[in-house]
Amino acid sequence: MTDQAPLPRVLACFAGIYLIWGTTFLGIAFVLRSLPPFIGGGVRFVLAGLIMYLWLRLRERRPFAGLNLAGGALCGVLMSGMGNGFVVWAQQGLPSGIAALFVGAMPVIILLEDWLFFARRRPQLQAILGVTVGFAGVALLSAHTRSLALTARPIYVAAVFVAGIAWGFGTLLQRRYVPADRVQGFTSLQMLAGGLFQLLMTLPDREWQRFQPSAITPASLLALAYLVAFGSIVAVNCYSWLVAHVPAQKVATYALVNPIIALALGAAVLGERVTPLAILSATLVLLGVALVLYRRPRPAAHVGRLPRARLAGIKRGSPEPFDG
Repeated sequence: MTDQAPLPRVLACFAGIYLIWGTTFLGIAFVLRSLPPFIGGGVRFVLAGLIMYLWLRLRERRPFAGLNLAGGALCGVLMSGMGNGFVVWAQQGLPSGIAALFVGAMPVIILLEDWLFFARRRPQLQAILGVTVGFAGVALLSAHTRSLALTARPIYVAAVFVAGIAWGFGTLLQRRYVPADRVQGFTSLQMLAGGLFQLLMTLPDREWQRFQPSAITPASLLALAYLVAFGSIVAVNCYSWLVAHVPAQKVATYALVNPIIALALGAAVLGERVTPLAILSATLVLLGVALVLYRRPRPAAHVGRLPRARLAGIKRGSPEPFDG
């Protein structure tokens, strides 16, 4: 965490992505009952991006000033476009809680992408073990998808994997393209770009041919409104702000909590089955990401490296100042 990130705001933003994004899987399930996936997702993010832009426009003349427009749009396509859009599309054939379990591997994906393409620092043995355990859980779930949802097909599983890879790259690229003080403008830009990408995806998916506006239910509209207001405007702003101020691997811990909330809501509200296999897979995924994210406390600095004044204070028994 940087010095400019106040702890109360950090905790509030973490609470936002933990709780809100855990419920969005259920909201998406309701939207899909009467809206095709890319139409619903495109409308969601275009509306959220426009509302965000108009709000910023009231405060400043150029909300996108200081942003790399091409880089911000690329992040939007990777995150709100592919990262969200492909997960929503996959929920046509995957239960909401099961889709959330696949997303639970996100910290592992970000760790690998950061190691291979960005920081290029080799992970510790503990992190490698976490990667192995986490992906073992995802692989187990993938291999038995048909036992969890009769409508599941391999293409839905592949779509969720691609979504995770795209979201991870978008998260890591944000630090390259977005100054920490321009996060709100970036959030608007990336949602607009992601929403437009999803609307373009309606063409190869032929969604307009089967879309019937008269068939839209009030429940789907209410769920869409919830996704626009909370799932996008509130939670995406929380996520973008955290990525700008907190290490990306820590921000990705939202994926630890989201599957638990989504599974519980899917079972309680939609009557989805939570089988022993799902519980075992969830345990492996969560154990894997916990191993990846856990860091041992840093050892105390060697006494020989301390300034003499501080060394003398320690010898007298004076308390060591807090450096955290």
